[in-house]
Amino acid sequence: MKGPFKLAVPLIAALAAAACSAGGSSNLPISAEGAPAATHVLPGYLTGAHPACAGSRVGQAQCDALISDRGAQPDISGLTAANLEAAYNLPSKKGGKKQSVYIVDSYDNPNIASDLATYRSAMGLPKPKFNKYNQTGQKSNYPPADKGWGLEEDLDVEMVSASCPNCTINLVEADDNSWTNTEAAEEEAVKLGAKIISNSYSGTGATESGYDSKGLTYLASGGDDGYSGGLVDPATFQRVVAVGGTDLTADTGTKRGWTEVVWSRAGAGCSLTQEAKPAWQTDTGCKYRTGDDISAVAAVEVAEYDSYEYSGWFLIGGTSVSSPLVAGMYALAGNAAKQTGGENLWKAFTKLTIAKQEASTHNFYISSGSDGSCNGSYLCTAGTQQYGIYSGPSGWGTPDGVKEL
Repeated sequence: MKGPFKLAVPLIAALAAAACSAGGSSNLPISAEGAPAATHVLPGYLTGAHPACAGSRVGQAQCDALISDRGAQPDISGLTAANLEAAYNLPSKKGGKKQSVYIVDSYDNPNIASDLATYRSAMGLPKPKFNKYNQTGQKSNYPPADKGWGLEEDLDVEMVSASCPNCTINLVEADDNSWTNTEAAEEEAVKLGAKIISNSYSGTGATESGYDSKGLTYLASGGDDGYSGGLVDPATFQRVVAVGGTDLTADTGTKRGWTEVVWSRAGAGCSLTQEAKPAWQTDTGCKYRTGDDISAVAAVEVAEYDSYEYSGWFLIGGTSVSSPLVAGMYALAGNAAKQTGGENLWKAFTKLTIAKQEASTHNFYISSGSDGSCNGSYLCTAGTQQYGIYSGPSGWGTPDGVKEL
């Protein structure tokens, strides 16, 4: 296991730099008991985590953040920005200086600017370039505040910061989590000039036309309900990059220094809303849109800071982590205007032999784990090679740098 990074921040004496986890049926991480007071390490699994936004996903959006049942801690535990940069081989320090990432969420977090500043200071990142808008593009008259969505908003801006600290981060807050207002916020982000929009929420009943503007890259979390939950809106739409999830573990016994397996709760598989199969998808196991397209860490093992209705640092997870994290990676790549959802990834990998897919220097192959039961199919299980290196919950793997994006 890697040694701890030391961070000088108020109330924080030290930080354990890497999260270590072991194999097993669960992949929800838990902090170690009996760790020294000045250091928190993360070698096991969470005994529990719960959704930040409890409520139905039928006919409305709900955020996909999962929060550890441990609650707030006075110091940092979990994967840091430096861990994530190292794990995905990102050019974070030099890249992204002229790039912007837009985030659409519901309701308001009145503390988000100060929370973002706290996170970035703790992580040794430069001061943020951050803008917050309401759904009509005003930097005022924000919607009512909400505890769960407030946690989601902090998570989103912090994960973009982790992968692309030089990016300008723009948050557009919908009046509520109805699709009418969520899609109005989506359209406002386009009007404001977005080239990348991250959406860390899922549900049913969205309108595809709200996520199909040309010349920009939409990303959406695949969800946290595993294979049985299927792929829902907006990740199911064909112009959206559906982002799945992994469990990321520090591993000094590997060349990479990290290992990843499928996160057991990653939402993926066939489109639950029966979204038509895009022409660029040629897999035969699903007659509708297949997801996910790509993935990154989503297990509840990532550090987040939040002070609105909470007070401190959390272990956080869900595909709400992976979507904004990958959005920042797309910004680092700098060609978001040339993307059309997951199409570029599918075309790039399906033209290669399985051996060349495995040997890709641009994506890490996720070769094990599943997000549920589907009779050993690639739709829920990694490593079957029924359709190359692809699997539903991990897509075409996780980014190794940004050349494939």
